[in-house]
Amino acid sequence: MNRATEIAAAVESSVEALVDVLERARVAQQPTVPPAQLRVLTIVAGNRHTNMSRLAEALDVVPSSASRLCDRLEATGLLRRVADPRDRREVRLLLTSASRRLLADLRERRQAALAEVLERMPAAARQDLLQALQAFESAATVPGDTGRQDRRSA
Repeated sequence: MNRATEIAAAVESSVEALVDVLERARVAQQPTVPPAQLRVLTIVAGNRHTNMSRLAEALDVVPSSASRLCDRLEATGLLRRVADPRDRREVRLLLTSASRRLLADLRERRQAALAEVLERMPAAARQDLLQALQAFESAATVPGDTGRQDRRSA
């Protein structure tokens, strides 16, 4: 299995298994937050100066769709909208203490779920996996990619 296409297929299969582990951890969380709303919280957590237009851009949606997601999150106490002190015409999005706890709990659940799987692997395979993932991350890093932190926060 040396050809890049064969390796890519194997990586894709492994990523699907990884996503399944992470999704099970998300679904087990109470309250269950839909993926789109969780994505909003993750984006806001990654940038304390997020406003509605930046959020819509990050989600690749129209501002009205981003606003509806924020409406739902605000109604459940997971998000606050406040006037930006630098420009009162702008609305800044802020996490609440409940959403910070929710994100921390989700991170812990995900890490525990991943640790459970990793413990079933031989130690040498875990070390090889770590080195391979670090090399992959390095190779995948695009200079100037500002969205990377948002993806890693969730």
